[in-house]
Parts: sequence; structure tokens; C-alpha cells
Amino acid sequence: MAHPVWADGAAYEAYVGRWSRPVAAAFLRWLAVPPGRRWLDVGCGTGALTSTVLALAEPARVVGVDRSEGFVAHARARVGDARAAFHVGDARSLPLPDRAVDAVVSGLAVNFVPDPARAVAEFARVARPAGVVAAYVWDYTDGMAMMRHFWDAAAALDPALADLDEGRRFPLCEPEALRALWVGAGLEAVSVRSVDVPTVFADFADYWTPFLGGQGAAPAYVTSLAEPDRARLRDLLAARLPVQPDGSIRLTARAWAVRGSVPR
Repeated sequence: MAHPVWADGAAYEAYVGRWSRPVAAAFLRWLAVPPGRRWLDVGCGTGALTSTVLALAEPARVVGVDRSEGFVAHARARVGDARAAFHVGDARSLPLPDRAVDAVVSGLAVNFVPDPARAVAEFARVARPAGVVAAYVWDYTDGMAMMRHFWDAAAALDPALADLDEGRRFPLCEPEALRALWVGAGLEAVSVRSVDVPTVFADFADYWTPFLGGQGAAPAYVTSLAEPDRARLRDLLAARLPVQPDGSIRLTARAWAVRGSVPR
């Protein structure tokens, strides 16, 4: 079985990081945190959400934490703003004292933490009273179309790979599960909403090539295939995807976003 890899920041950006950025912008508009606040980005990855906080939220400070040394190095290299700092760390044991920040956010990461309840309890610990704790995750079941098309085609060729499909692996990535996780951490005024963004690929190569980078479950599966099997999967996807007359492929990515506040 192919296991997801999270190390190459450039490959991750090409695969899914670029689609996280428009979700991050809509997410931050929803949070509406006032300027001058201290932020923590947990599972910061290549810095997509941190960069958006810096661009849109006028923070005093943003700290990004991620387990991947490769992703943290990529974020440090790409985000030169003096208000930002990045550290290698675990969401289940954050390297911050109690009540250290005004807003804790996490983009596309909570479902990958082995104990998400412990992680969200940590989010609540490091946020000040009345502080915001929020996250977003992909709707892997059917809303993240680029991945849904991929796994449906892969399963048509190899039904045994069902356990790799993120739609099956991550039942957390749906509204009521997220709401329950936030309520279970003692957070108040919990709400959940969808965020939908267009994912437009210039052509089939623009869609397919990022799957060859090895970063994430689907790319790891592709790189584990022998070349004839990889070609069969590529050809089936090319036949199934909704290609426009100009050669572009226009899909939609849906994320579920959750927010709550720390009790005063």
C-alpha cells in the first residue's frame, strides 16, 4: 500500500497548495478577526494560510507549526514577512504557553492528526479567552472534484485500493463530525460552513502532472504504480474528465470550515 508523503513543498504547491489559497481567503473573511492580533497556524504546510493571514488580516504576529521539516523549510523560504515565524512541531503538543494567541487556525490538516480531539484541545489551550479557534478541511467525499475524479477512476481499475481514498479514510471531513470535535473541546458558538472555489486546469497535463509529484495519498499511489498501470489510469482520467472546447478542465473544490471561541 502506498503511504502519503509530506516533504516536498514545491510538489505539494503544484498538487493542492495552489487551491488552498483561495479557500484561505474566503475562510479569513468569514472569521473577520480584527487587525493587530496574534495568530497561530497549525499544520501550516508550505505557508498558504499564513501568507493569506499576512495579506488580509493585518496581524501583529503569525506563528506557523508543522511536523514536516521540508514544508517548514519551504514556508520559511517563501514567506519573508518579519511578522511570521515557522517551527517544526506537533499539533498534539504545541510549543506555546497557555493563552498565547488571539486566533488559532488550521488549513487542510486536522484530519491528518492521529488524535484530532487532542489537537483541538491544544488549539483551545493556547488561545486566549474569547479567542477564535477555526479550521478547514477538504470535502473528500464528493466536493473536492479533482480528487473525487481521481479516486473513482483508480477504483474502476483497482477496487482493492478503497482504503486509500480520502473520502473513506477521513469521516472527520463532514459538517457534523467537525462540529462535534469543536464542541467536544469545550469551544462555544461553534458554526460550520462550506467554502467552494473553482479549480481550473489549463489542460489535462496541468491536471495530471501534479499527481506525479508524490506528495499526498493520490500522488503516492500514482508513483507506486508500474508504468503500464499508470498509463491506464492516466488514459481513463483523460477520457472521463469534463474537458472544455479550449482544452481546459473546470472543476470545483469544496472545503468545510469550522469555527468556535474559547470560553471567557
